[in-house]
Formats: sequence, C-alpha cells, structure tokens
Amino acid sequence: MTTRPATALNPDLALLLLRLATGVVFVMHGAQKFFTYTLPGTTQAFTQMGVPVPGISAPLVATVELLGGLLLILGMYSRAAGVLLAVNMLVAILLVHLKAGFFNPNGLEFPLVLLAASLAVAFAGPGRLRAPIGQP
Repeated sequence: MTTRPATALNPDLALLLLRLATGVVFVMHGAQKFFTYTLPGTTQAFTQMGVPVPGISAPLVATVELLGGLLLILGMYSRAAGVLLAVNMLVAILLVHLKAGFFNPNGLEFPLVLLAASLAVAFAGPGRLRAPIGQP
C-alpha cells in the first residue's frame, strides 16, 4: 500500500477545482449567448465572424456551453461534456481566434486554456467529489 506524502494535494480536490472553474466560465458564456446577446444576436455575430451555418451553430454552441458547463460543475457525465466543450473550443480556435494571433482580447490564449481544461476533465474524469447522481 502506497501512501501519499502529507504535502501532496488531493487529486480529487484538484479535479473539483478544475471542473468548477471551467464549468462556471462555460455556463456564463452560454448564458451570455442566450440571455444577453440572445440567440438572434449570437447568430448574427456568428454570421459576421464567418462561422458556417450560423442559424444552427449559434444555438448549438450556446447549448453546449451552458449545459456542458453545468454538467462539469455537477460532475455528471463529465467526460462527455469535456469532449463536447473541447470540440467547441477547437472549432472556435480554428474558425475565429487563430487569425487574431495568440493574445487577448481576440487571440487564442483564452480558448486554448478552456480547450486544455476540457480535455483534462475528459481524460481524467470528474474525480470523487461530484454530485451523487449520473455517470462520470
């Protein structure tokens, strides 16, 4: 039996912190697309950015961000949510952010971090600190 040194952090706590921070960011961005910009406004913005089929992609992205973020927060279906959110960020990077360079406000640095965090949850799972319902 291997014991962890007293100074080692709990990986389940680390996954909880990663899920919560990433989930809140995605929930806020999804809610922003639904309630602040509204779906017609988000669709128009996607049109201006050259995102393909904006009438479908805008509501799809808003839904993935809102519900996927909520699932990360709860630790429910985290692997699937992480994959969907990672795909969302990869497409955003390729279609919008890459041409703006690396740095904010429009560069790829922020979506790249969200892509990495989403993949980390998809690969590692939710950890043991999660809602008692649903599958990892």
